Formats: sequence, C-alpha cells, structure tokens
Amino acid sequence: MAVIRPSGIYDVNYEQDMALVRTPALKVAAAICAVIFFALPLFSRDSPLGLEIVPLPLLGTLNRIGITLISVQGLNILLGYTGQVSLGQAAFMAVGAYTSTILTTHVGIPFWFALPMAALTAGVVGLIFGLPSLRIKGFYLAMATLAAQFIIPWLLKNPLAQWTGGASGMEVPLPTLGRWVFNTDQSMFYVIMIPVAVMMLAAKNITRTRLGRALIAVRDNDLAAEVLGINLFTYKLRAFFLCAVFAGVAGSLSAHYTRSISPDGFDLLDSVWQLGMLIVGGAGYAVGPIFGTALIRLLREFATFITPAMRELLPGTLPFVDVASVDRALGPLFFAVVLMLFLVFEPRGLAYRWEILKAAWRLRPFAH
Repeated sequence: MAVIRPSGIYDVNYEQDMALVRTPALKVAAAICAVIFFALPLFSRDSPLGLEIVPLPLLGTLNRIGITLISVQGLNILLGYTGQVSLGQAAFMAVGAYTSTILTTHVGIPFWFALPMAALTAGVVGLIFGLPSLRIKGFYLAMATLAAQFIIPWLLKNPLAQWTGGASGMEVPLPTLGRWVFNTDQSMFYVIMIPVAVMMLAAKNITRTRLGRALIAVRDNDLAAEVLGINLFTYKLRAFFLCAVFAGVAGSLSAHYTRSISPDGFDLLDSVWQLGMLIVGGAGYAVGPIFGTALIRLLREFATFITPAMRELLPGTLPFVDVASVDRALGPLFFAVVLMLFLVFEPRGLAYRWEILKAAWRLRPFAH
C-alpha cells in the first residue's frame, strides 16, 4: 500500500523519507505513550509510589504478550516478508530457552550475556532447518519445518538429558543485576519490554534495508528476484536465521520469566497459536504481530476467566460435555472461531484494516 503523507508534509531528503515518525505532533504523542507505558509498573501494588492503579494480573498479561510478540514478529519476517512457512517456531523458542538456562545454571554466565547467546544458538538451528527451503516451498516446506517440533524435543529429552534434565525439565534462575533481583511482574516488565522495543524496531528497520527489499522480492516472485541477481538460497536462509533469532530471544525471556522449563512446554500447538496470531494480525505488516498477539492472548485470558462459569453451565446444558473437556477446549475453541472468521472476512488481518483507517484519516475531509 502506498504511503499517504499528511497534508503539508513533504519529503525533501532521504532522512525524512525514512523517518518512522513524521511530524512533531506525532513525535510528542509517541514519546508520551512510551513514558506512560513504561511507567505502568510504578502504579501497581508494592511499587515505590505506593499506588494500586494498575492491577498485577494486567502486568503479567502484558509480560506474556511481550514474550510471544517477539517470536511472532520473527515469524512475520519469515512468512510475511519472505513468504516461507514454518511450523517449528516453538521448537526454536525451546532452543533459546534451554541455551539460556544451561548457560546461567551450569556455566554461570549472567542472564544478560546468555540472552544474546541463546538468540544466536537458535539462529544457527534455524539455519539447519531452513536448508530445505531451496528445493521446496509452501506445504512441503511447512512439513519440513514441522520436523523441528519432533527432533528438538527428542534431543532435549534423550541425548542432552544430562544438561537439560530430560522430560522433567529444569529450574531457571532469576535475572539479576548487581544486588537487584528481578523476581516480580513489575521488575520483569522492564526485562521483557526493553528487548521487545529493540526487536520491534529491528524488525521494522529490516524492511527499509537492502536485505528487507530482497526478502520482499523473494516473497512476491522468486523467479523474477533470481533473474534480478538475488541469491534465493542465501536470502531464504537469512530469513530463517532471523526468524529463529527472534524465537531464541523469546524463549530465553520465557524461561527466566516462568522460572521453569520442560520440552513439552514448547509443543506443536504453540507454533500453531503463533501462526494464527500472525494471520489474525496481518502478515507482512510491522504492526500485524502486535495486533494479533494482543487479541489472541487476551482471548486466552478471557477463556481462562470464564472457564469456571462454563464448567458449571455447559455440562448441565449439553450432556455429552464433561468438565475436563471444558477446561481443555474452551481456549482452542475461541482461537479456532476467531481464526476462521478472519480467514473468511479479513484475510489480510487487522493491520491491513489499520492502514485503511490511517489513509482515510489523512485524506479527511476529502475521503472520496
């Protein structure tokens, strides 16, 4: 979609053309929103200000959204920008989670150094599973990446059990900085959201570089891109590497946030959830993962909230439904319904509708 500038705003140099925030008013608004967002923990219970405006469960939900958002943004680079499908994103998160945990537990490396090393390790594993992308694509590539969801957990449970704790998993140490221990939702908010901001900016800027333009060319027409001199294999592997790096960061943060990990905590269903979040939000848009992750995560929280009531209501109304089925199926049921509705009525996702609304606002009062 073409970028429509507000009336009276013109590009006179390259820096203006590439600016993320165009007008002084938008810069002030963005700064105010950032300050308010990062100040949220200060207005929660047990904060230095002594205020209880922001409930702790909300901070926990935001932390989980932030972790998942990083991984979904990595999947957006692979699927949205490059057109390559992956069903192994949760497995790459497992690589990042276990790498960070092993380095902090067995080697004694601080979390702040283990985090980038976990990202690089996951990226290398992503390169390995991205090798088939030269010969196959579409459904067949999805099946090839699906192998990661079986191979990586098997490695963690069996050959690497001495380091990973096998099927029982591992306890994960808390992040520390000097004498500060990040052991609450308030403190972990900053540990999580700072990497979220960095990774979101990195993902946005990838599309504005030669690498990003090459990835988009591969997505739109790989044969034409190859004729233009783009090495398909190299750029597809770069996309897999970046996708897995983002997943590795998310896995490391998830491990130190939940404080325990196991191979079964990164299963195929998690990869499917992340793929659905990207579809709902809008693949190929920088803000798509934000919309999709927030919506689906909030739906999961809503499903958890109403589960006790449904546990009493549904078995009495529908005799073939038992209590255990309600506990297991309510969240996936909401997810399936929302995903089908978006595939039918809004296949380009929420981000596409957001771009339409922005364009209409900038054209006011001449919207027609």
